[in-house]
Amino acid sequence: MQARESNREDAPAPSGEIPRHIAIIMDGNGRWAQQRGLDRTWGHRQGVKALKPIVKEAARMGVEVLTVYAFSTENWRRPSQEVDVLMTLLVEFLARETAELKGEGVSLRTIGDIGRLPAGAQQSLAWARAETAEETRLILNLALNYGARDEILRAVNRWVGESGEKELTEDTLSRYLDTAGLPDPDLLIRSSGEYRISNFLLWQLAYAEIFISDKLWPDFDPAEFRQAIRSYQARNRRFGGLG
Repeated sequence: MQARESNREDAPAPSGEIPRHIAIIMDGNGRWAQQRGLDRTWGHRQGVKALKPIVKEAARMGVEVLTVYAFSTENWRRPSQEVDVLMTLLVEFLARETAELKGEGVSLRTIGDIGRLPAGAQQSLAWARAETAEETRLILNLALNYGARDEILRAVNRWVGESGEKELTEDTLSRYLDTAGLPDPDLLIRSSGEYRISNFLLWQLAYAEIFISDKLWPDFDPAEFRQAIRSYQARNRRFGGLG
């Protein structure tokens, strides 16, 4: 039987090129809870706990940007009680972890239409962004009330309202996206064994490598994160060219 890789903080990082920007679809919280006979909200609580060691591991390995799909535009369709718990968990996470994020050199940012979130969540996000704004080791991008189609529409509408240009180019549109100024993701990780992008970063993921993990998100750990990076390092990225 193959030995399970250590999750110790001093475990060796994969040797080779580290992706500058990693995007993660954190999927499977509800199923994790249901498999244990628990309410789905317990899965979300464990999912929040699972994020912290991944952020620390990304910072340790030299990843520049980590973008995580925390709450989609489609998630509003879930039962109101579940949505309320998700918003409460967001506020609790920010209150509990912002000081440590700052200490680890992590700058917290957001993408998505934050204006629809509850006022308390918006205030907590504004505080956490301000507290960590000067940090440069890692950018942690929380995708909240985010949908890629919505992002592209908002970007085009801003361009129409602000620009006097008559032609919309790829470079111009990129400057109006929520991720303006950041490199496109090199690697997309999706947990829970699902093979879908789920309306996440449709423009930015054009040439990203994809790693599908069978682990449900609460079980996703630094060892699996390192495995995703090793998989990325073993690939020949051709960007449409010959190879």
